[in-house]
Amino acid sequence: MRKYIIAFLLTLTYTLSFAQDFPAKPNKLVNDYTGTLSSSQVDQLERKLVAFDDSSSTQIAIAVIKSVGEYDISEYAMELGRKWGVGNKEKNNGIIILVALGDRKVSIQTGYGVEGALPDMYARRIIDNDIKPHFKTGDYYGGLEAGTDAIISYTKGEYKNDNPKPSKTGAGGSGVVILIIIIVIVIVLLKRGGRGGGGQVIGSRGVADALFWSMLLGGGRSSGGSSWGGGSSSGGGGGSFGGFGGGSFGGGGSSGSW
Repeated sequence: MRKYIIAFLLTLTYTLSFAQDFPAKPNKLVNDYTGTLSSSQVDQLERKLVAFDDSSSTQIAIAVIKSVGEYDISEYAMELGRKWGVGNKEKNNGIIILVALGDRKVSIQTGYGVEGALPDMYARRIIDNDIKPHFKTGDYYGGLEAGTDAIISYTKGEYKNDNPKPSKTGAGGSGVVILIIIIVIVIVLLKRGGRGGGGQVIGSRGVADALFWSMLLGGGRSSGGSSWGGGSSSGGGGGSFGGFGGGSFGGGGSSGSW
């Protein structure tokens, strides 16, 4: 009985210490905890991965940390993907790229739903051919850029987003055009009305009506909508990240060192 208690306590201690080493779930896809990437590099990667998430519902998350300590990087990356819930809960189509700079190790772990499109052999190929050559020269952004491009090329078309974000352009854009046209018309009519003795073409009531309709058509629409965590979008085109979907991982993927 004493042996079982000791084994249980050791297992519990290991589990708790392992859990404490995980970064908290973020509100972004690209997370550099070492300050290695510049803010513009993080933004560029974020925009690309958010756009891919929006179009396919497949989430590619990046975590750059100093070290995984005594843990195996593959297991650490898989557990981190589970803890964050990368990917869609029903499709389990999440992918996580973990870079441990101090260990000079990198891992690509795949959710159950993308293991067919991105099998272990492909993950190994991406690490060896696309990521490691850049990492060896200290170009970590170049490696992540090339690696994510390769992952997207393999998984593109595997899924589509069943709940795409509503467009924030269109109706609002046409309203602005209408607003500009109405303002121009009002200005022209006012100028004509003020020319030498021809009488007033448009009165104060007409101006008020015109301005009312211009505000209703052009200025009354708001792009609105809150983003995940209350933050703003990382840039144009991809919108803002909507949060992880609760996906799970089964141990597929590959790891390597440089």
